[in-house]
Amino acid sequence: MENKSLLPHLFRTEYSKITAVLCKRFGLAHMEIAEDIASDTFLQASESWPQQGLPENPAAWLYTVAKHKTLNYLRRNRLFAEKISPALRQQQAGDVFEIDLSGPNIADSQLQMMFAVCHPCIPPEAQVGLALRVLCGFGIEEIADAFLSNKETINKRLFRAREKLRTENVGMECPPPELLTARLSRVLTTLYLLFNKGYYSAHQNGAIRRDLCGEAMRLTHLLVQHGPTDLPPVNALLALMSFQTSRFDARFDDMGHAVRYDDQDESLWDMKLIAQGHYFMERASRGTELSRYHLEAGIAYWHTIKANTTEKWENVLQLYNRLLILEYSPIAALNRTYALSKTAGPEAAIAEAEKLGLEGSLGYHSLLGELYMTVQVQQARHHLEKALSLATAAGDKALLTKKIASLSA
Repeated sequence: MENKSLLPHLFRTEYSKITAVLCKRFGLAHMEIAEDIASDTFLQASESWPQQGLPENPAAWLYTVAKHKTLNYLRRNRLFAEKISPALRQQQAGDVFEIDLSGPNIADSQLQMMFAVCHPCIPPEAQVGLALRVLCGFGIEEIADAFLSNKETINKRLFRAREKLRTENVGMECPPPELLTARLSRVLTTLYLLFNKGYYSAHQNGAIRRDLCGEAMRLTHLLVQHGPTDLPPVNALLALMSFQTSRFDARFDDMGHAVRYDDQDESLWDMKLIAQGHYFMERASRGTELSRYHLEAGIAYWHTIKANTTEKWENVLQLYNRLLILEYSPIAALNRTYALSKTAGPEAAIAEAEKLGLEGSLGYHSLLGELYMTVQVQQARHHLEKALSLATAAGDKALLTKKIASLSA
């Protein structure tokens, strides 16, 4: 890796580790101090490395500097030292302070941070933002980009979330067995939203979209590697992410424009990720529990089979039927109509789609425009033009303009 890209890469991978370990040591009430120490560590690296050259082990250098900065902070800030635990004060008094940045402690700290960030006291949007900051090492500008927002809004959102953790006295710990199912459900929801923030984002920066998906998968891997959370829904979610990400490169052309599923270049699909999806799907089949992630992973699996067969779309349709019974959503109902068009024809799909009445939805008008193409050209044009008026991303606008032009042809 080139020197100029090494530090940003290390910030993404190591910042969250240092922050999580310090939060575990100091408590979540002092999260901002942990973040400041981690940020100062990287600031020193950015100033030192260009002049003195790269250390032999950059990550170990960062850990050493973080330890020294933490000890210096404790020495000069008596007010903070008085608030921390008696055990920590005793260590500090003897000038013996260790940050355990071993692999197992980092994994434990990040798991505990995951449950803290996804605490019920924090709203879902704030959970995703806080996860991006303290679990994924995203900068404020990157988070603002991911949310198509601005730095001021994101800073306020993160401040309120940190304050909530402090006032609610949320601890850094994995929940006890009797609370694990409910708390894990919230964690999975946050990871699912984080993944979707990247996969379905209208953002034009493909690197940010891919990073969002990659971080969601990395955090889900942590859950799978931890015995108590290595449960079927977790494996099903990781299978879903693997299947979806396998088609990432085929979903946009060289200009960043969206590519219809039927037009995707199958050679761009990642076969290793598809195989990974199969592996975690098999692990998810243990027991009798059936979650939304199982059903969505099944749908995503069938989309990794390019053949346009009746068997494929019948299976997708039945999976959508079960998903809507288990957990209804208008978007899932709309996506179901595409599968219905493949099995029962466009007229049947149009009738079902129009019942949804999602007049303000880009996806609704875009899908109806496509379904009407072989049924009634004027209606197809009406819906595609409506979709174009709702589109904000350049890629969506380009695809819709191309469809409208094809009607004239």
